[in-house]
Amino acid sequence: MQTLRSSSIKPEPQSDIPSRALVVDDSGVQRKILSASLVRWGFQVYSVSSCAEALEVCQTNPPDLVICEWMMPNMNGLEFCQAFRAIPRENYGYFILVSSRSEKIEVMRGLEIGVDDFLTKPMNASELQARIKAGQRIIDMHRSLTEQNTLVTDTLAELRTVYDAIDQDLLQARKIQQALVPERQRDFGTSRVSLLLQPCGHVGGDLVGVLNSDQDHVGFYCIDVSGHGITSALMTAQVGGYLNNEFPDYNIAMRARAGGGFDLRSPQEVAHLLNQRLAGDSGVIEYFTMVYGTVDLHSGEVDLVQAGHPHPLLIRADGGMEFLGAGGLPIGLVADATYSVFKTYLKRGDRLFLYSDGFTECKTKHGDMLDEDGLLELVRSCDVDSGGLRFLDELFAKLKLTMASDAQLDDDISAALFEFNRLAPD
Repeated sequence: MQTLRSSSIKPEPQSDIPSRALVVDDSGVQRKILSASLVRWGFQVYSVSSCAEALEVCQTNPPDLVICEWMMPNMNGLEFCQAFRAIPRENYGYFILVSSRSEKIEVMRGLEIGVDDFLTKPMNASELQARIKAGQRIIDMHRSLTEQNTLVTDTLAELRTVYDAIDQDLLQARKIQQALVPERQRDFGTSRVSLLLQPCGHVGGDLVGVLNSDQDHVGFYCIDVSGHGITSALMTAQVGGYLNNEFPDYNIAMRARAGGGFDLRSPQEVAHLLNQRLAGDSGVIEYFTMVYGTVDLHSGEVDLVQAGHPHPLLIRADGGMEFLGAGGLPIGLVADATYSVFKTYLKRGDRLFLYSDGFTECKTKHGDMLDEDGLLELVRSCDVDSGGLRFLDELFAKLKLTMASDAQLDDDISAALFEFNRLAPD
């Protein structure tokens, strides 16, 4: 029987939480000596005389440290270590195997099974404590990592709860934003305005709409607020309030007639008033681009203002296409910005297409942007007889086909399509 050689080493402080140690040895004397030393070094100690008893302890009260004799009856130390590693546990268990055997093959086999360290008899107390201290560092590090992982897991769960609440709010915000465009299509005799709005996230910074004050004139617009996300969406809601067709008294695009009713203001005046509102608010740093037009439903004369927005596309009934406008400053960017109107004239069957830069700046599967030439190709690829929502939806579907299969929209997509005398009369 081998015994632990005595030593006058003083115990060193261990973790605040006492580690549990399990001594497995069929020698009662050896168990007592090892147990006494471990208690003196700050461990809570369990000792058993067989590996079968050790497994029961590990099942009910998993130890942090195991010191086990290699040569044991019925189940030896290697077999016990293998069974010990198979028991599910939260914290790591450090396993020291004690033996008089030192063959490299046996040691390699033990390391493969899961033995952390080996002690050769006769044991020296100084060496034993040094090995235990090394094991204790691993135990403490693993315990710390476990606590940190638990903290991270709990924090992630809290963040998930917060995210879910925000997600629900954003879904509701999306519904509210969609209410800014209550109808995607309106007919005006034989003419028609159709709208497309596809935010790249829950909410977006684009806005499209149509205004109508009488049977002779109609206004329509396409707006793109700078940036993305919630801030842009709030600005979109604010601008939508300025241009709400349901409340003409508060709509800055409308002017009350002396005898009752309302007239549409010129696009130039609308741009000027919007710029005044935004530039005069010191708390607003966002701006937006816009194309706003009014059309005479009888003559086909269109007045347009372009404020930093992509050039409107005129699509003739015979298939000819041209971009209109000269650019202009965005709304809200410069306080004293001036805006001018330009005109175009529509003939029967002509279409005027307003769109956001989500079209022209869309990244294709080749890594470049669609740009204006690519937009012309997309329009030409659509069914020549399609119109209204069918045309807009087909155009959007073809736009997505130009993107990589796993790509997501980087920007909001919006458009307004005016078709002049294209519908069959009632």
